[in-house]
Amino acid sequence: MSALKLGAVDYLNARPLVQGLDGRADRFALRFDPPSRCAALLHAGEIDLGMIPSIEYLHGNDYRVVPGVSIASFGDVASVAVFAASPVEKIRRISLDSSSRTSVALLRVLCERHFQIAPEFVTRPPDLPSMLRDADAALLIGDPALFAGPEANGLTKLDLGAAWRELTGLPFVWAFWAGRANVLSRADVHALQAARDAGVASGDAIAEKYGEGDSARVARGRAYLRNNMKYGLGDAELAGLQRFYELAEGKNGVRPHFYEN
Repeated sequence: MSALKLGAVDYLNARPLVQGLDGRADRFALRFDPPSRCAALLHAGEIDLGMIPSIEYLHGNDYRVVPGVSIASFGDVASVAVFAASPVEKIRRISLDSSSRTSVALLRVLCERHFQIAPEFVTRPPDLPSMLRDADAALLIGDPALFAGPEANGLTKLDLGAAWRELTGLPFVWAFWAGRANVLSRADVHALQAARDAGVASGDAIAEKYGEGDSARVARGRAYLRNNMKYGLGDAELAGLQRFYELAEGKNGVRPHFYEN
């Protein structure tokens, strides 16, 4: 069999899901991109399986999802946040991270139902200072949000995972592996589940490697993988996903179709 083309997210939170797959070049060919690019590549048929933003499942062509595997959180996520220069009730304009799709949809839900504001939205590359030049707040996702440096000083960080839990009491599913039907065998599914298990068990080592000798970055990464990230896709996560689809796009009772386990 030829190698499957896998499109993974180029953030720390995705690394546990690909643990050891680089040693399976006979079966898996990995590339890393921002979440929005992963979705675009899958929709275009340029990869076989993508770690896509969860909202993009609704925009695909009868995709299947790898069972039991996701990037999720229950409460604080730390890496998806609005950085605000104004009190939340005074926010009038928000710059949106151009890398994001699910987080943008979530923010729109939260603005209406949780923060109770109706801001204008503009899309910008993920650079906090430039995003705030003409806006009261900026949505950042992934590593730029997790490792925001001195440029975030004096800003309020509104964690969207925490806000979602306050609104719904449910976990939030940010991304999962999805692709067209029949591209994965059961052995492939099991290999991806095993990669997740190995990655979760190796979180400290993953953070150490990812931090490249920066002790503060390594410590932040370790705490993040231990305390904020969840990698299952069980009943609670599926309930959160269904609620998100309902609030974001008016889709009721959507449950992903899964590859055979």
